[in-house]
Amino acid sequence: MSKKVARIMLLESELIKGTLIKRYKRFLADVKLENGENVTAHCPNTGSMKGYKEEGLRVWLSKNNNPKRKLKYTWEMVEDSSGEKIFVYAAKANTLVKEAIDEGTIEELLDYDNIRTEVKYGRQNSRIDLLLEKDNEKCYVEVKSVTMKVGDILMFPDAVSTRGQKHLEELMEVKEQGDRAVLFFAVLREGGKGFFPAKEIDSVYAQLLHTARDKGVEVLIYQVAFKGLEISLEKKIDFI
Repeated sequence: MSKKVARIMLLESELIKGTLIKRYKRFLADVKLENGENVTAHCPNTGSMKGYKEEGLRVWLSKNNNPKRKLKYTWEMVEDSSGEKIFVYAAKANTLVKEAIDEGTIEELLDYDNIRTEVKYGRQNSRIDLLLEKDNEKCYVEVKSVTMKVGDILMFPDAVSTRGQKHLEELMEVKEQGDRAVLFFAVLREGGKGFFPAKEIDSVYAQLLHTARDKGVEVLIYQVAFKGLEISLEKKIDFI
């Protein structure tokens, strides 16, 4: 019997190809379209985008003609210098992971009756990305998107993440209280043969991640596959 795979049309319109001119002010990117037109697109990624923000890279944009939108174009995907595709829209990782759990793709997170999103928890009044429930059992799932690759190793974070550090501390508290705590890394790019925290970028986060694992916080790493406009969460990646 074939394994279930959650496939989602995350890209809501036909994509427009172009060439990256520059990314700037975190949320803006200038792109030259195939027809020669230069446009400014919204960049839905707050990270450093290390390795895939260089001038001349092939990119794909979506277009929204809503007159209330200041920027009609959104940067959706990019192809790095090695030809590997990367999904830029990091915030949609939560949707992808939720759908994969609903479809039974994530074998470690099967058999829960209910999934809620953005539920308040912890002493710092944070919101957990996904809360899975069955009877009196609770599983708190924090989702992080991974797009950085150094050599053959996938890494997170790509910039110092005090917010990520706080989330690790909260997941450890959840585990100490007797509930299940899961940190889910959704790899939104092709390539890579393993995962490791980027200690050269954020040594505090890297140490906290190792500590969290030692204290029982589960770390799951799954990678997407690109099939046209369809993105599927399929391949499990090892923490090395």
